[in-house]
Amino acid sequence: MGIVIFIVIILCVVGGLLMLLRSANGHKVPPNVKSQPYADDEDD
Repeated sequence: MGIVIFIVIILCVVGGLLMLLRSANGHKVPPNVKSQPYADDEDD
């Protein structure tokens, strides 16, 4: 019974890590997007 619980825990951990990796890769900024300065920035 302990082996079954251990396997379920491992599967949950691996599944959670894969979901985090998938969501992290889905929100990349396109390379042609340039950062815009704020209007109240002062260049000294």
